[in-house]
Amino acid sequence: MRARIYQPARTAMQSGTAKAKGWVLEFAPASSREVDPLMGWTSSTDTQAQVTLRFDTRAAAEDYAQARGIEYDVTEPKPRKPLIRQRGYGENFATDRKGAWTH
Repeated sequence: MRARIYQPARTAMQSGTAKAKGWVLEFAPASSREVDPLMGWTSSTDTQAQVTLRFDTRAAAEDYAQARGIEYDVTEPKPRKPLIRQRGYGENFATDRKGAWTH
């Protein structure tokens, strides 16, 4: 049984990093999926693929896997480039703007 530990990316609807701080442990699928001939649904006999465990820190996820003898791979997150504007959101409505204001 092999697992993957990673920090999930934020969704397309998030602009900040508020809920993207935790770490996730997911098990790799042990068997392939099969198509049901009657209904056409995709199914699998592997129930571990449905398990997703969430942890506050990477160390907690690694400790959990080591305590239970689970082999794991850690995927490091890519660092996010900070977007820092000098005057922030209020700059959009500044009256002392040097150039022409257009959309």
